[in-house]
Amino acid sequence: MFSGAQVALYPMADDFVRVILGSLSAFDPYRDRFRIETDDLSTLLVGAPEQLFPAMRDLHVAASRGGVHCVLHATVSRGCPGEPDDPICTPIQGRGADMPLGQRVEAALAVVAGAPETGQAVAAQLSLYPLGAAHHMDEIYGCIDFVKRSGVFGRSKNFCTTLRGDAGPVFATLGEAFLRFGSPEGHLALDLTVSANSPTAI
Repeated sequence: MFSGAQVALYPMADDFVRVILGSLSAFDPYRDRFRIETDDLSTLLVGAPEQLFPAMRDLHVAASRGGVHCVLHATVSRGCPGEPDDPICTPIQGRGADMPLGQRVEAALAVVAGAPETGQAVAAQLSLYPLGAAHHMDEIYGCIDFVKRSGVFGRSKNFCTTLRGDAGPVFATLGEAFLRFGSPEGHLALDLTVSANSPTAI
């Protein structure tokens, strides 16, 4: 399979270069598990789907720690038919893809309940796109049910759902949405934006 994320980090600070470069060490524990490619627009992470969201969490928290308003935007994909299989992208492990939808929701809630807190408050919005899968609306509604019960649900908006809370459970919720919904063999994409320290937070 193929799984990865195109990630862009936007610190709202005059010394944005220092903030970005200073946060990249957050990727160090993951470097042996990812293929990482950076250009002038974004950084591509290719690797096991379970590791994508912890890596993005650690990057965003590292960049936001000093109180800088910082936004992370990512497009995350698994099973894209246009990408060749990559051995670094191991299949999803231990997520019960063959379980009924209700059981997957309960299992995802248990993971979020056990997520460690980071001390960094964030707001996020996500849109989930199960592509080419039968009953894709059932999967979307199941994901919405999970998110609303996750403890970090903010509100529903046009085209997306918002989350608010500590970065630990927020990124865990994003990760479970990506891993547990949609066909395990099908193509699934998730679009997300995460913000910390916004001066206009409500």
